[in-house]
Amino acid sequence: MAEVTVIGAGVAGLWAAWALSRAGLTPRLIDRNGPPGPHGCSWWAGGMLAPFCEGAVAEPAVVSHGRNAAAAWGDVTGVTHRGSLVVTLERDRGELTRFARRTTGHELLSNGLSALEPELRATQALFFAGEAHLDPRRALADLVAALAGRGIAIERAEALPADIPGPLIDARGMAADAPGLRGVRGEMVVLRAPEITLTRPLRLLHPRHPLYIVPRAGGVYMLGATQIESSDRRGVSARSLLELLSAAYALDPRFAEAEVLETGADLRPAFADNVPRVVRRGRVLHLNGLFRHGYLMAPALALQAADYLTQGIKGDLFHED
Repeated sequence: MAEVTVIGAGVAGLWAAWALSRAGLTPRLIDRNGPPGPHGCSWWAGGMLAPFCEGAVAEPAVVSHGRNAAAAWGDVTGVTHRGSLVVTLERDRGELTRFARRTTGHELLSNGLSALEPELRATQALFFAGEAHLDPRRALADLVAALAGRGIAIERAEALPADIPGPLIDARGMAADAPGLRGVRGEMVVLRAPEITLTRPLRLLHPRHPLYIVPRAGGVYMLGATQIESSDRRGVSARSLLELLSAAYALDPRFAEAEVLETGADLRPAFADNVPRVVRRGRVLHLNGLFRHGYLMAPALALQAADYLTQGIKGDLFHED
């Protein structure tokens, strides 16, 4: 018999089930769509485990908890520890200075940048050596496999908290319709550019069109940046696609010849302060508000939920309604 039920098999729900299982509980995992796929925002993530970079705009809790994410993910999937680079075009050099003032954990590189990324044309960059990245879709598949190894399968079923007795974790993201939750639209494009070799995530600071590029295997790159306060679930807009590709072209003109493999868009659930949290409402724990920090913060949320259910401990991300 299940001791706890988890609804939602995105990154938050999978991590909740994993943390509960490791804490000695027997979770039941339910999702109306079954295993992770294009139906959820976890599928469209960049996979950057970059707590120091996020510190430029995020609250301190995201930085402090995010620093443990790479080690947590390393227990279930492959994590690339090559740091990340933040660069600007020459005309936007002031953006790099401002970013450096708002963050920690970096080194300013003027000389030696070519040793890290020989093909990068930037003359100056911030190097965050303690950051990492992963392939989100592989990570989700590996987490599903790890759960299966513990006898936990994802049940494809339509389920609402009111229909299920006993302790419950609701990790349905926007579908949970939680108080104070809003949708923040994010868009991405996946390119194949085998003639370009980048080995670590890059953030291009731009006053209008900031961009991040995350390398995948086989000369594939994920480009993302858009952050739109909107509940629109339609596909990528022509404007956003133009901005993403134009910024990539400015960084390296060879991206103009890249093959477009995929585009995607979805809504990231976020609270007003953009900090993810565990919210208790009666017998239900809501793991939500991951915003753009899903892969960075899901392990911390899951651990705090498991600590509460097994030991009654209320961590700093725990709230009660």
